[in-house]
Amino acid sequence: MKIARRNDLSLRLLEIFGTLMVHQTTVRAAEELGISQPSVSTSIQQLEQQLGFALFERSKKRMIPTSDAHILFHEVEPMFGQLRSVEARVRDLRGGAVGRLRLVATPPLGHSVVPGALLAFLEERPGVTVQYDVRRMENVIDAVTTGAADIGLCLGLDSHPGVIVKKMRTDRMVALMRNDHPLAAHAVITPADVAGEHGFIGLDRASRLGFLLQTTFETAGIAYTPRVEVRYCHTAAVLAHSGTGVAFVDRYTAAFLPNMDLAIRPFDPTISVSACMLTRPGRPLSRLAAEFRDTFMKALLP
Repeated sequence: MKIARRNDLSLRLLEIFGTLMVHQTTVRAAEELGISQPSVSTSIQQLEQQLGFALFERSKKRMIPTSDAHILFHEVEPMFGQLRSVEARVRDLRGGAVGRLRLVATPPLGHSVVPGALLAFLEERPGVTVQYDVRRMENVIDAVTTGAADIGLCLGLDSHPGVIVKKMRTDRMVALMRNDHPLAAHAVITPADVAGEHGFIGLDRASRLGFLLQTTFETAGIAYTPRVEVRYCHTAAVLAHSGTGVAFVDRYTAAFLPNMDLAIRPFDPTISVSACMLTRPGRPLSRLAAEFRDTFMKALLP
């Protein structure tokens, strides 16, 4: 047999080989690939000729992979995932009617603005599927950096070396409390208002919003001593609704709380928080991702 040079291998033949390795019968492989059974057999013979060694032992009912076939499959299997990603991007370029969009967001946006934006986006694109996850800030950044997500959405990120940060809108943090809370009569809420008997619900100091909140208290000369400290703004809102105290949250969490009749007051001094879109450097947005960006931007408007 003629031994192939490195650049002689056909991606299509490797794809057929990989499909046959998964199904181990030419009939099922042909069905998966949308080609004829003889075409599968012929393609495998061509690949064996290019490689210079046998990949399968033939039997009447199935193709039995050789040890060399298993080694080759282990090497080329990651490539199949990359090929599927390329195919998805080609579908995006056809006009956004079909394709797959990968989104990841932190909880404040992921549980408030994104669901409505996704609904509006998908209603006009019945052939589009979305992979969506809500994660912590560091996980959102990692997903965009590694290419696992097309778009990341978060609050309060000024910059990061691994991603492009686009600030889409900036709002101030607000205070939440029950309508029967004594501080609900105030036009604005300050750190001094919640010091002492009233108490407040703080955000995890390791988070971006928690750090900003703590810094604001300390700058005002008020000790940052929350009655309860939580990781997520939504959790703080739930506790405020239960009467635990005053919660300080972003504007989006406050605006999208279902079944919670809470008083919303400006927090002073102002803590400005930006809604940000993260993308991967050197990788332009697909048409599908750009269209979601525009839909999301409309959802951010009052």
